[in-house]
Amino acid sequence: MLTEFGKLYVVATPIGNLADISFRAVEVLKQVDLIAAEDTRHVKMLLQHYGITNKLVSLHQHNEDKASSVLLEKLRAGQSIALVSDAGTPLLSDPGMPLVKMVKDAGLDVVPIPGACALIAALSAGGLPVTQFSFEGFLPRTSSARKAFFYERVMSPKTWAFYESCHRILASLQDMAEIIPLERQIVIARELTKLHETIIKTSLRNALEMVEQNENMRKGEFVVIVDGAVNEKKEQIITTEQEKLLRVLLRECSIKTAVAMAVEITGVRKKVLYQAALVIDKEKDA
Repeated sequence: MLTEFGKLYVVATPIGNLADISFRAVEVLKQVDLIAAEDTRHVKMLLQHYGITNKLVSLHQHNEDKASSVLLEKLRAGQSIALVSDAGTPLLSDPGMPLVKMVKDAGLDVVPIPGACALIAALSAGGLPVTQFSFEGFLPRTSSARKAFFYERVMSPKTWAFYESCHRILASLQDMAEIIPLERQIVIARELTKLHETIIKTSLRNALEMVEQNENMRKGEFVVIVDGAVNEKKEQIITTEQEKLLRVLLRECSIKTAVAMAVEITGVRKKVLYQAALVIDKEKDA
């Protein structure tokens, strides 16, 4: 007799307000044979709130490869499993990808149970274009890596967004201000769906000032959304300090040499610096 394979349900859970869970999600969590959770202690609070007593197993970034193999065997044995993260939709900067990939590769069913997602919530209420956007996950932990990240995206025409923690939000904005034009529009969204939910759309300059001056603006979990560079023809595409460096080099070197040296020093793309150098060179002839 053939065993009917179980299904893996990818279940979105609330990102703050416990009421932001669907009826379908609650029913699935009640009916599955077990629930794979990023942090079983955290998820227990949600399950207790809705009277769900199903067995919990741990699936986090340190054990997910080994645990995924075990869970796949349970699915093959006919058990159904719900995958949840601490908050929001699994796999979006949360564990779970190895399990989903393994189950898909095995030809078994993976069923999404849609719901809360901090990224989508912030985009929907932020007021920046969302027809095209890129999600960058969490930023690198070091300042140099973050600056390189911002250099790569300074001229991106699309809206882009990232997650940041309370421990690094100020440092990340300070690094951003060295690379991204200060008048670029950004959205700071924090504590989404919670008591102190804050969603502010303003310039990078103003956002940095607010976070520097207001301790409360450094608390919670953050989604930062950055406007694209499509309509910034009049806005600087390099920082003031980078422009000063380029001007000094152009006084002593040819455009080609000055740009090459500036690329080596700043890490800014050659095309961006070359265009800026042409503008500066034209000023001399004006």
